[in-house]
Parts: sequence; structure tokens; C-alpha cells
Amino acid sequence: MLIAVDNPIFTVNMYLCAMSVRPNIPIQDFDYQLPDDRIAFTPAPNRDDSKLIVWDYTIIAEDQYKNIAIHIPKDSVLVFNNSKVIAARILFNKQESIQEGNSNSNIEIFCLEPTIEYAPVQIAMQSNTKVQWACLVGGAKKWKTKFLTKILLHQGQEIIFNAEKIDQVEGKFIIEFTWNNPEIIFSELLSLIGLIPLPPYIQRNATEQDKDRYQTTYALAEGSVAAPTAGLHFSKNVFESLAIKNIAAQFVTLHVGAGTFMPVKTDTIDQHIMHAEFIDVQKSMIEFLLNTNRKIVAVGTTSLRTLESLYWLGIKIIHNEKIKPSELILTQWEASDNINIDISKKEALNVLLNWMQLHELEQLITSTQLIITPGYQFRICNGLVTNFHQPKSTLLLIIAAIVGAEWRNIYKHALENEYRFLSYGDGCLLWINQ
Repeated sequence: MLIAVDNPIFTVNMYLCAMSVRPNIPIQDFDYQLPDDRIAFTPAPNRDDSKLIVWDYTIIAEDQYKNIAIHIPKDSVLVFNNSKVIAARILFNKQESIQEGNSNSNIEIFCLEPTIEYAPVQIAMQSNTKVQWACLVGGAKKWKTKFLTKILLHQGQEIIFNAEKIDQVEGKFIIEFTWNNPEIIFSELLSLIGLIPLPPYIQRNATEQDKDRYQTTYALAEGSVAAPTAGLHFSKNVFESLAIKNIAAQFVTLHVGAGTFMPVKTDTIDQHIMHAEFIDVQKSMIEFLLNTNRKIVAVGTTSLRTLESLYWLGIKIIHNEKIKPSELILTQWEASDNINIDISKKEALNVLLNWMQLHELEQLITSTQLIITPGYQFRICNGLVTNFHQPKSTLLLIIAAIVGAEWRNIYKHALENEYRFLSYGDGCLLWINQ
């Protein structure tokens, strides 16, 4: 039996019964042939030149992003992920090391996420003198010394920057970075010595152009190691055209991890372990969602997962109204395990907002592992703006959750009509039929 109530967090002896339905979906059903010549290895000449498919039960229009406002009803709301890509790739070589024994070849450290002592990522980016990150290390076998070292000049001062291997966990290295100037924080160091981490399928070195174009125009909160790419198409002109129709822009933060590029390697999706990512949502944003009846369009799968996670965090509080802020995280299958819960968006967000007020929180900082697959019932979002995604990826499963088997026709049409795929490529506006 399911019980829907107006104020569930205050209901005594409330009983919620939910059926667990974890999707036993063969990932092979979400494979397709993606030729290299359909991958966008460089951005379009202008952000809003990229092509756009508009889908509502079927393909109803083809256009460019510069005209996206035409295809969105007035008074709608577009929600963007304002996470900023950090220069997460750090190269070391023999000449920069103050110890002997390094190979002539570069050793690359790719920062994935800070360790729990320095989480969330905002803390890590503000650290001075020392910080620890989970990293991938290219050329790890060549690392023979205790430290890798870079020496740089900043505002006339010499800074010695060290990297030390502390541990190795599940294929990742725990690296401790230290430096000898407490007046400079880690984010400033990365901007001086780091490189933009282009996706692995763009097999070229990052350029000066990438510093600008592999970043949204509204990027603010440092922490992603991959761009929220749906937003790359939104230029100043596009925002102006949206404003003319009173289409509002709202912002959330999800720091994109390298796991976004990982293909599903298990036979069925229920065996796949979804990567967790930090989200940061202002209390005012939750109040806005609670009090609006306007259409909500997520710009990017990261924005969509963040918004949908808010609903399920509210449900988690309903199950345990005494849950502490440190415990309120969203794990992979919580949506599937509660698939039949009959609690409205308004009720769930009201619970979440009351809980934040109880704990005197002006922003919700937590992590989400939410996986969205076919059969998922969308609770907050009415539409999605997104790029074309890799075969056998969790991102493609999100598309199938919206359009069903039609994803094949959409992608077939895009391939046959020379649309560009993946991070620098073209995209879609997909309406969620609820």
C-alpha cells in the first residue's frame, strides 16, 4: 500500500512500501556504430552554429542552437550546470624534477576527485600548502622517486610543487600535492601548471582555443574534469533570445567526473556501478522549483540528474526525518528501489526544504550516484537539451528513458545527415512526455 500525504515528514507512523525494480537491461541493446568522421574533434566556428534536432514523440524540427528559443515555450525555465572545468592534467618531466631517476618521458597525473578529507571539491580547490586527490597516472612505472617536482615562478616568487604517491586504491593513485607558498591556493596552481583535460576520444593536445571553448560561458564553480557539454552551445546571443521570450535561466552545480566517459562494461545495466558526483544546489533554487509551475528544461544530463536527485533526496528524508547532513547522499538504486512511491514533486521538495531549514543550510552540498534508465519516471524535468552520446553509455540510457526505442531513429537520422557527435558536437532538444 502507498500513502500520499500533504506533509509527509510530519506524519506519525507513516508507512511507505516500494517495489524494487532494478533494470535488467542488456547494454548491447544500446550499441551503435559511430564512425570517426562523425566525432567532433574541434568545436564549431561559433558556439551557437551547432545543429539541433527537436523531438516531441517524433522529430518535429531541425535547426541551430542560435534559434533554440523558437522551440521552447515562453515563460519556461532552462536549468544550467555552472560547474567549471579545472586544468586537471599535470605533466612532469626529468628536467623539472629536483631528484634523479625520472625517465626522459613525461609522467602525467590526472586529478579525478579529492580524497574524503578534502571533500567537497570546493575545499580541495581552496587548500594551501597541501591537498590529496585520487588520480590516474600515465607512465606510473616510470615514477621511481619519492617526489615528482615542478618549479615555477609566481609574482616573482619561486614555488616548489611536489607530488607524492600515498596509496593505490581500485586502480587509482592517492596523490598528495604539497607546495611551499601558503599564499597560493590549489586552484591557482592548477591554472598555472595544469592542462585542460579533453575527452579521451579527442586524441590531440589541448590548445589555447580549448581553454575557452571547452568551458561554458557561465562556468563559475571550479571542480569538473569534463565539461557539461550541452551548455557549450549557449552564447550571449542565445541567452538574449531566451530572455525576449521570458525564458528564465537558473543554475545548479554538478562537478562532472571522469566516470562520465566510462562505457558500461557489464552485460546488463543492473551490474554496472555508477560513478558518484558532487552536487551543490542553493536553497533559493529549491524554493524556486517548489513554487513554479513553469516548464523545466535541463541543459545537459548533469543538470537533469541534479534536479531529479533533489526529488529523491526529499524521499530519503521522508524515510528518515532524522537523517544528518553528512548522511544525506543519493546512491545508485534509490530511485529504482522506490519506483512506486506516490509522492508529488511539491511534497518531496517541501520536505527537503524544511530539512535544510532545520539544519540551517543555505546550500545543499552532497553527492549523487543516481542512474536513470528506461522506465524511469521523471519527477521534476519536462525537457532536456543534450549532445549525442557514446554507444553503450549511461548517458545514452538517459536518452532512451525519455524517448524510448526512438533513440535509434534519432541517432540514425543524425548520422545520415552529418550531425557531429560527442562533446564538441551537435545536439537535441527532447521533450519528456509525462
